[in-house]
Amino acid sequence: MNSTDALAGIWQRAQLPAEALQFARLTGADPVLPSSFAVGMAAQSTIAAAALAACELGHLRGTPRQQVSVDMQHAALECTGWFSVDGRVPETWDTFSGLYRCADGWVRVHANFAHHREGALRLLGLNPATATRAEAEAAMAGWRAIDFEDAASARGLVATALRRFDEWGATPQGEAVAAQPLFTIERIGDAPPLALPPLREDQRPLSGLRVLDLTRILAGPVGGRALAAYGADVLLINSPKLPNIEAIADTSRGKLSAHVDLQTDEGRTTLQRLVGDAHVFVQGYRPGGIDALGFGPAALAAQRPGIVCVSLTAYGTQGPWAARRGFDSLVQTAMGFNHAESEAAGDGKPKPLPMQILDEATGALIAFGAAAALWRQQQEGGSWHVQVSLAQTGQWLRGLGRVSGGLSIGKPSLAPYIETTASGFGELAALRHSAMLSRTPAAWPRPSMPPGSHAPAWPAVME
Repeated sequence: MNSTDALAGIWQRAQLPAEALQFARLTGADPVLPSSFAVGMAAQSTIAAAALAACELGHLRGTPRQQVSVDMQHAALECTGWFSVDGRVPETWDTFSGLYRCADGWVRVHANFAHHREGALRLLGLNPATATRAEAEAAMAGWRAIDFEDAASARGLVATALRRFDEWGATPQGEAVAAQPLFTIERIGDAPPLALPPLREDQRPLSGLRVLDLTRILAGPVGGRALAAYGADVLLINSPKLPNIEAIADTSRGKLSAHVDLQTDEGRTTLQRLVGDAHVFVQGYRPGGIDALGFGPAALAAQRPGIVCVSLTAYGTQGPWAARRGFDSLVQTAMGFNHAESEAAGDGKPKPLPMQILDEATGALIAFGAAAALWRQQQEGGSWHVQVSLAQTGQWLRGLGRVSGGLSIGKPSLAPYIETTASGFGELAALRHSAMLSRTPAAWPRPSMPPGSHAPAWPAVME
């Protein structure tokens, strides 16, 4: 398989016009980053799909089709998520995050948020105020991997045992994920086609469309950032009570950013008002979480007929892990990628993929699914629900095949792809978007701003 094949498979699953594929120009080949997996193909094909779907919606709105070019090296490096603020490159991982040896294998712990870190340390019998990494490693050595995984899950923490591919495939969750497609786009209600704002040929293809982004960790924010790059008005909604990762400085490019507390009547009323004029609603709550607040897909379709809802989960909506918390690094470990990379390297130590490609590719699929479902909405009417998960993206990545000798290459320079802009966080250096639109280049005219910088309101004037 190559990137053209991968793109075609994504495109056909969404039932978009086949003739549009001839406007995609994909260059480069794996390996572009050190991995035995086709991470470059995964990055390139999903980013190209998102950009091409946005352009196809623009064509449906009356503008000519345009070429979408994506270079594999650029796409892969964009998916590393590198950025700096005022010359400082933030640490990706907390001291206590990462792999730990245990009595019968390995466990990966995600400790970037304080409540997850403190919970994991208490589970290990340690005092979070004084514990060291060495003490945590010593304590973990007495645990069986699956026992720690189960105990952590029962406490709402995020840790997983390392598995081989065959071990993952034999689990009920592995079976559930393998039975699911890469993504689903489902009609969930009746509605006429929404009246979209007029679009000029010199406007980006999603100009005038309004997207509510209720996500915090990487995949969702990456998807919203892509929709903003193609012209959508993306309003990021954060709770004033929840922490964010530092990558928000990078992933907020092009977005408006507001605080809304959905635990209050006032906050829910504010969001209901915003939904009334939204075209897309993206959320990354665990299954059932957003429904409990009154903003599940069925409720949204009743309130705003014609809306496109996009739901992101870690392990999908089927199987015993459907409600389990998870992040890219943990899903890689649980599904077998870390073990497989170790085998390819021959060094006996679990090895992560060279970037959080499950997050990044799933983020691109969020943007793709939103644009594709909007296209379907314009053609067929109805309200729509798009569902993606990190684990389903991982299953698809396995299907792209392995790259012989992929681990032997070095990482290419980021320098040719970095752009520096002013932001509300400081001087932001980050990767330019890798999808090149021939007539209306992708852009982020709105600077990245901290949560709460804007009012929870749609802009009065569209691009």
